[in-house]
Amino acid sequence: MTTQSITPETTRPAAKPGLRLRWLSDRLLAGTFLAPTLLLLLFITIFPLIWSLYLSFTSYNVNSDPSWLEAKWVGVDNYVYMLTTPRVWERFIESATFVVPTVTLEFLLGFGIALLFNREFKGRGLITTVILIPMMVAPLVAGLFWRFMFQADIGIVNYLIHDVLGFQPVFWLTDRTSAMISLIIVDTWQWTPFIFLISLAGLTAVPKYLYEAADVDRASTWFKFRHITLPLVWPLLLIGIIFRLMDAYKLFELAWVLTSGGPGTRVLPVHLYKIAFGDFATGRASALGYIMLVVIIALANLLVRAINRSRAAEV
Repeated sequence: MTTQSITPETTRPAAKPGLRLRWLSDRLLAGTFLAPTLLLLLFITIFPLIWSLYLSFTSYNVNSDPSWLEAKWVGVDNYVYMLTTPRVWERFIESATFVVPTVTLEFLLGFGIALLFNREFKGRGLITTVILIPMMVAPLVAGLFWRFMFQADIGIVNYLIHDVLGFQPVFWLTDRTSAMISLIIVDTWQWTPFIFLISLAGLTAVPKYLYEAADVDRASTWFKFRHITLPLVWPLLLIGIIFRLMDAYKLFELAWVLTSGGPGTRVLPVHLYKIAFGDFATGRASALGYIMLVVIIALANLLVRAINRSRAAEV
């Protein structure tokens, strides 16, 4: 009887789960999924900045130059033209006439209302919600709403002024001074809640034991406000002021909806729009946009440095 040797069958070890994807780390996997979104965001944000910066050094005109390849390089001529044109400086003054009183009113009203609401009382949450409603309205809708109210013949504002109070009606949207006042009123109505919300958050975060210690020392209300409340809340207020300063500086929707950029409300963004889409001077409009960018960055830096110096002097 022949003995047949039986060789055991070679068995392969079972593959461990995920062995073939061991090279795919968690960081690489996260980067793979996030890369398309990041590239899209970079294209949406960075590319327009680079493209508009290039156009600001050219004589590109969308009306006469259908192709961007035909744009002629002019260097800094667009910037020189914008900085030496009296009409542009008039628009700067008009923007300052709007921005300074608007941001000041919003700060005083918002911070003042927040001081009143920095205590518990019945209906506090409901009233706070009602105050925040204007901030949630789209600027276009707010502009249309107030434009109807400011109508000289059928507006409710002139109805109250003339029929109820007995004064002469005001041409809110046609007179130069009244148009600027109406723009300030609308922007203050809409964005005072923003300063109010930031101020209330800062006031709520102030430790209560500081006030209790001041009460033990019989400190006055003004002393507590000057040396406790204001220094602790000021950083948040500064952030709110800077945001409102930048937002009011580039205001376009309200000015355009209320008066279509008429006398008294042709602020810099409206003037830039007229240059870009009225005169079709895209190169000059891009140059004006970057001049505005430099100005607002400089103002924000000066404001931050001034506040830091004042706080360092107190210490």
